[in-house]
Amino acid sequence: MDGAQLRPLSVGEILDVAIKVYRERFGNLVRAVAIVVGPIALLTALIQISAFSDTDGFSGFDPETDPTTTFDFGDFWAFLAGLLLTALMSFIAGEVATAASFKIVSGAYLNAAPDWRDSLRFAVSKLRSLIWLSVLLGLLIGLGLLAFIVPGAYFWGLWAVAVPALLLEDQRGRAALRRSKGLVKGRWWPTVACLVVAAILSGIVQSVFSGLLLGVTVSGTNDVVQVVAQAVATTLGSMLTTPFTAAVVTVLYFDLRVRKEGFDLELLAQRVGVEPPPPGARQDLLPPPPPDAGSAQPPFWPPPPGWRPPDG
Repeated sequence: MDGAQLRPLSVGEILDVAIKVYRERFGNLVRAVAIVVGPIALLTALIQISAFSDTDGFSGFDPETDPTTTFDFGDFWAFLAGLLLTALMSFIAGEVATAASFKIVSGAYLNAAPDWRDSLRFAVSKLRSLIWLSVLLGLLIGLGLLAFIVPGAYFWGLWAVAVPALLLEDQRGRAALRRSKGLVKGRWWPTVACLVVAAILSGIVQSVFSGLLLGVTVSGTNDVVQVVAQAVATTLGSMLTTPFTAAVVTVLYFDLRVRKEGFDLELLAQRVGVEPPPPGARQDLLPPPPPDAGSAQPPFWPPPPGWRPPDG
């Protein structure tokens, strides 16, 4: 198959290509996520451990010497501020890890192997716009969920590819939402099907992995060991699931552009700023075109932009 040729994929094919990309670029994907998520998880664990260092917590209550209960508001507010800070840092780290994963997955389509450092630099360069878009998505989808849940679910599918639109097309804020809406229009159900399957698979992996690691600790284990185990489980779980979700969304985004715009690898290469792959370079990754692609019938429906039946 021509290295620049792409065709629409079914839901199963989208997931299959995403898994292939995930396996092929696993090393770079894991490094990109670990380098930003790991330190934040460690910092969060240290803050939680500091809270358990005093067996009385924030209270100065000692039933043997002083029956009067006192509460140390200074320690409490310091602990709360630390948690809020680590939550903010975790959010930022997650955005960087996700954007870096998108970059690596896009490179897989072009048979390029961007170093995880290059991917992180790309993610950091888009960070401010990415945070603003994530805030918009969280706010609007959250409001939709409050309005009887259904609008939130609808928005979730409608804006599924807003992040890759930002990263690969430089569509920012509301422009990214409009771009995603235009691509998903008419393909809402298949889009949500991909997202749901990816979420289920990621949830299973995260739950199993966390359960196996936390199962090492028994109920009698001290708090410090439990906190450390939880931090390790969270980090390793993110290392496994964040790249997979990014791979599914990226392949989905490319599929929608193929259907709506006749998107191909040469256009992707121009957008990413690299040379397109040689013909046939990605036969191992992308499904081949249907055998009747040159017949009087279109190779898929709706027909690709510019398709015409042969004369006669």
